[in-house]
Amino acid sequence: MIHHLALRTDWDNARAAGEYRISTLGRTLDQVGYIHCSRDLAQLHGVHTAFYGHLTEPLIVLDIDPAGLDVRVEDGFPHLYGPLPLTSVTATRPYPGPATP
Repeated sequence: MIHHLALRTDWDNARAAGEYRISTLGRTLDQVGYIHCSRDLAQLHGVHTAFYGHLTEPLIVLDIDPAGLDVRVEDGFPHLYGPLPLTSVTATRPYPGPATP
């Protein structure tokens, strides 16, 4: 299982479009070449601090089954090369925030 931190509005837009194509805050798959993911909650917190800490918009965690996806671990982080099919997202949940273990 890998995870991706997303704006709720980006996830809602992906559900309407049929696939998710956001790499990280304000950057698309087409711009970056892959979708940033995390192995665990500790990595998600680091991503939150680096890119999302200043936002007030609700964030969610996408739990992703990487089976059949082109996922490569680079610099310790899993990167998804290609769009994220909605069927690979096994669960969504509110991001708990950096203070939550």
